Order: sequence, then C-alpha cells, then structure tokens
Amino acid sequence: MTETLIEPDAGTPEGGIHVLRAVTSIPRGLDEVFAFFAAAENLERITPPSLRFRIVTPQPIEMAAGTLIDYRLSLNGLPFRWRTEITEWDPPVSFTDTQVRGPYHTWIHRHSFTRDEGGTLMTDEVRYRLPLWPLGELALPLVRRQLLGIFSHRGRVIRELLDGSGEA
Repeated sequence: MTETLIEPDAGTPEGGIHVLRAVTSIPRGLDEVFAFFAAAENLERITPPSLRFRIVTPQPIEMAAGTLIDYRLSLNGLPFRWRTEITEWDPPVSFTDTQVRGPYHTWIHRHSFTRDEGGTLMTDEVRYRLPLWPLGELALPLVRRQLLGIFSHRGRVIRELLDGSGEA
C-alpha cells in the first residue's frame, strides 16, 4: 500500500520561509517512479480538479535544468498564471522546480527519490514565502490548509496510479 505522510512546517519561520514536506512510499521501481514525475503532463493528473490546472507550454516538454513551464490555474475562483523553471535536474535522484512568476513571493519545490524496501520513497519538500511579507502571513492558515489539501489529493491519486495494481 502506498502511504503519504505530510508534515506542515511548525514554529516561526526565518525570513517568512515556510516548509511543507510530503513523503510517499510507492511500490514501484525508482526509474519508473522518476519517469512518471518527470513527465510534466502528469502534473495535471495529480492536481485537484478544483484548481482547473492546465499546462500552457506546448507538449511534450523536455525536462532539463533551465526548462521553463507555464501553467494556468484558478484558486478560490481567481484565475492566474504560474511559471516555473527546472533549476535542478538529477535523474533518477531529484529535480527542483522554482517559481519564476506566480502567487508566492518564493516557491521552491524539490522532488527527491530513493530506493526503499518494496519500491521508492518520494519526498516533496516545498519552501515557500507568501507575498507581501510580513502582512501576507495573515493568510497563512488558509494557504497552509489549501496546500495540505493539494498534497493529500496528490497522495491519493499517486496511490491510484502507482500502487502497483494499475497502469501509470
């Protein structure tokens, strides 16, 4: 069974940077799991439908350090664009996407993959800072709840897609 453990940050952040970590155990091989997450189009599959998330960049997208990816999504009914850059690319161990333009002051999302008993351990670590810091911190409870919901959804969908019983 694939499990996801989500750890929101706790305590007072230094410089407004918060950290969210989600660890998922996936009963598939490292190369197969990395390949799934390296295919940008799969991000649409694992994002909650309520966000109306769409990749705008023409596909297929060749993933590498320096790749820019544009998205369109909606949060609480407000549409916006988001652009990330792949700032680190080290298959099949890790990759990092960093927000270039979007709703956060800072968004750095590192995906790391390690072999684990019976499969692969995937760790998502997101370092984020809300806009208009320190005033933006007033929205932290709402943002944290939304992020926990997004990563919980991702965990459920990953279980459905990669639990070893279905096709990826």
